[in-house]
Order: sequence, then structure tokens, then C-alpha cells
Amino acid sequence: MQTAKARHLKSFAIYTMLGVTGVLHAFALAWPFDGASYGQPIAALQLTSLAVLAAVLDRSRSVTQAFWRTWAFASAWLLATFWWLFISMHIYGEMHAVLAATAVALLGVALGAYYALAGAIYRRWCQQGQSVFARALSFGALWMLAELLRGNLFTGFPWGAIGYAHVDSPLRHWLPWVGVYGLSAMLAFACMLVAAKRAEHIEKPSNFLWLVRAVLLIGLAYTWWTANTQNPAANQDASPRALKVALVQGNVPQDLKFGTAVPQAIADYRKALLANSADFMALPETALPVLAENLPENFWGELKQHFSSHQQLALIGMPMRESGPNSQGLLTNSAMALMPSANAPSGSAPNTNAPTYRYDKHHLVPFGEFVPPMFGWFVDWMRIPLGSFGRGGLGQPLLEFKGERIATNICYEDLFGEELAQNFSKSENSPTLMINLSNIAWFGNTVAIEQHLHISRVRAMELGRPMLRATNTGATAIIDAQGVVTHRLASGVKGVLIGEVKGVHGALTPYTQWVSKFGLAPLWILGMAIVLVVATLAYRARHGRRRFGP
Repeated sequence: MQTAKARHLKSFAIYTMLGVTGVLHAFALAWPFDGASYGQPIAALQLTSLAVLAAVLDRSRSVTQAFWRTWAFASAWLLATFWWLFISMHIYGEMHAVLAATAVALLGVALGAYYALAGAIYRRWCQQGQSVFARALSFGALWMLAELLRGNLFTGFPWGAIGYAHVDSPLRHWLPWVGVYGLSAMLAFACMLVAAKRAEHIEKPSNFLWLVRAVLLIGLAYTWWTANTQNPAANQDASPRALKVALVQGNVPQDLKFGTAVPQAIADYRKALLANSADFMALPETALPVLAENLPENFWGELKQHFSSHQQLALIGMPMRESGPNSQGLLTNSAMALMPSANAPSGSAPNTNAPTYRYDKHHLVPFGEFVPPMFGWFVDWMRIPLGSFGRGGLGQPLLEFKGERIATNICYEDLFGEELAQNFSKSENSPTLMINLSNIAWFGNTVAIEQHLHISRVRAMELGRPMLRATNTGATAIIDAQGVVTHRLASGVKGVLIGEVKGVHGALTPYTQWVSKFGLAPLWILGMAIVLVVATLAYRARHGRRRFGP
């Protein structure tokens, strides 16, 4: 019999270990320390960290214990993933350091509760009386459901889903088939399969478990071997002509972006647009941080004259006012285009200040771009200059230029692949190229830049289309349809990234085909069905009936 002191010491050691492995789980997404590995994902570290949680969870003696242990791991992981939110709140939002740290901690703990609930359900309904295979299957499904909840409930914040750690691993080739959430389920399944304890009373000392584990390793090797042939995006038709692009990185300090730096930023961006000869130029999110009427006199006139007479396209991030019959006069976080008049969409407004093309951000950031009910005081406290925005619709018109169909997304909209996929509902008119306009200066020169780059790379792989990134401070980059960064500008510098990109035409990836039609519903249904079946069979096993699995 263990003494109370020994039990407490053991419990402390377990929770400490879970906290440390949770932090390492975050580091696996993008290594945060200076050196050759800075910003790189470490797939092996992700798998090892999650396997530790799986082993501890599977050996938990009660539902309560499973709940708290999983919560400890998940909270540490999420806090270490997006700790940089503190910078936006404290440095730029001028919130007191203690309050800012508390707000970030509460967010991490709240989101960690999804995984804690998954751990409790696993222990209560899916573990007892079941084989390792059945337990691993249910754990994979539950983990995926937790990630789906985090990515969708209350507008969603899926930053740091575990699949992003495998953007460079052999398992990345599953992304065009199952997406990042499906890959997360596969990773959780594999970790529990390896880490779970064999149930002596129901599993004979046979070679079944080792056989399953061997199959898992063989499957991993096969994925590596077939890397080029198994990615549907690898066989798509590229555009016959490369598009020369110029992505402008202004590197405007966030604390000056909406103040004293405005005149200089406007002048610098104007100069970059007029001086470059690229086919397609792009400025980052809110590159022009003021409304059109507050820009210098003849600003638009000069630019429109230039682009109407040249075979060039410019996409500019800036705030605009809502348009349309149901407009309430709210600001929108938008992108507008300047292009030759022959390429302008039909119905474009003829006056000088009206854009020929605009995209309005659809998925808004809570507290930054819309105010949740009863939280107006928070926005006032943070002194966020762009705190109340209108919302664009899904599947907005594409930007067509020189044979390419360009789909725009702004800021963290590229976290939501199921929303980007709505532009692919008709394959014959689907995007051939995507572009993300972002400003991550809110979070300083932190690992958030690298994390966001990996997110864009995953979207390129899922949807089978190149992704351009035009950002204020980084990572400004060109990503091909395989998720490979072909060109990149160093973060935290002022400059223009020049490169070439070929849009991708032809058939869509399997992921794009099903998610554009059904959204994430197939994953929800599959995950809940697996949990229900295993839970039912576990109940039957506890009552002397047939169990699931050899």
C-alpha cells in the first residue's frame, strides 16, 4: 500500500511530465529556439509527446483522473503554441501584463477542456473491456472530434492542430485525401496503438498487436516510397506560362501602423507598385490602413492610370466600407485589385475610387474584427482600432488574370480549409492559385510567423493549388501545390519577393471534392459513429457479451 505522501509525489510527477510533454508537443509544430532548426516542424517529437499522453490516459484509474491528466497536457500544449497572443494584448493592446497573461492562460485552459472531455469519454465508455485496436480507434476518433470542436465552436480557433507538425513528414501525403483533421485522427490512433497497455483478461498473449504495429510501420514506409505518386496534386496540369509575382513586405511596426507610420507606408507602397514590372503584385493585409477617401489626393487616379495601361495586376489590402443593398456602413477588412480595363469584371464601377475587384474577409477574428456579445468593454480596453467589421460571404468571385483564377484569403482565414474549399464547388471554374494577405506584426517577431507559414503549406497540399503569401513582417513566400516553399523573403525586413508561380488546373484532390460538397460533416459523422460503436461494444463486453477486436 502506498502512503498518501507517495501517492501525492507520484501524482505530482505525472502532472509535471504531462506539462513538459505538452510543451514539447507545441514545440513540435515549429521549433521556437534559435538555430538551424528554428521554425521547423518536428514530426517525431509530436508523435512521441502524444504517445506519452496516450500511455498515461490508458493507465488512468478513473474518469476524473483521465479528465484532469488530459486537461493538463492539452492546456500546456495550447499555451505553449499561441503564447504570443500575450504580445498583442500587452505590448500593442496596452493591457496590464498580469491581465494579458491571465487572458491567454484562460483561453488555453478553455480550449484544452475539449481534449479533457475526450479523455474522460475514452476512459468512461470506450476503454473498459476492449482490445488495444478498439481503444486506439476510439482515441483517434475522440481526438479528431475535439479538434473539430476547437476549430468550429464559437467561430473556431484551430491554430496548432497536430497535423501541422507533419507538413514535412511522410504522412503529409495523406493531406490531399483526409485533410488536417483526418490526419490528426490517424496520428492519435497510431500513438494509442503503440502506447496502450494490453488487457490481460481479454487479449491473449498473441502476435496480433505486434502484427498491427508492423502494418503501421509498413504503411508509413509505403507512404514515404510513394510520395510523388500518391499526392493527387502532383499530377495536375500546370499553366503553360509562369506568372511573375512581386509580393511586397512593408515591415511596418505594429505600434506605428495606424499612427505616425501611415504617410511613409502609403508612399513606400505606392512607389513599389509603380516601380515593379511583375505580372502580379500584392500588398499585405491593411497595407493601406486608412479608407480610400483619406488617402492622398489623386492616389488612386495615378495608380489606376498606370495599371489600366500595363498588363499588370495589383492586389491591395485595405479597410473599406460595406457595399450592397443591405449595407450597414461597417468597415470591412478587404482586398481590392487594380488591373487593365480589359480584365476588369463586368459591372465594375466607372468612377475613379471604385475598385474593379474586391474581396471582403469572411472569417473575422473575435475581439479584433467583431465584438462578441457582452465584450464591448474588452475592445475598448484593448484600444483596437479596427474593432467592428462587416463580413463578406463564402465563395466570393475569383480574381481572373492571364488565364489564372485567384482565390483571396486574409489573415487567419487560411486556417479554415473547409471554407476555402467552397470556391472549388465547380471544378471547371475552381481557383488555379490562392493568395493570403496577412499582418502578423501584432505578435512580434515570434514563432507565430513560422506556424502560419506551415498552415498555408497544409492548405496548398489539401487543395492542390499554389499559395502566395504577402505579409507585413513575414512569412512572405511562394508555395507550390505540393506545399513546398519555392521562394521566401526573410522575416522582419522590408523588401519585395520576386518569383514565378504556375497555377494548377485540372481535377481536384479527393479532400477538395468531398469537403467542398459536404464540409466537415463526413468527419463529424465518422468520428461519432466510431465512438458510438466502440462504446456500445464496450458496454456489451462489460456485461458479458461480445467485445470488439481480435
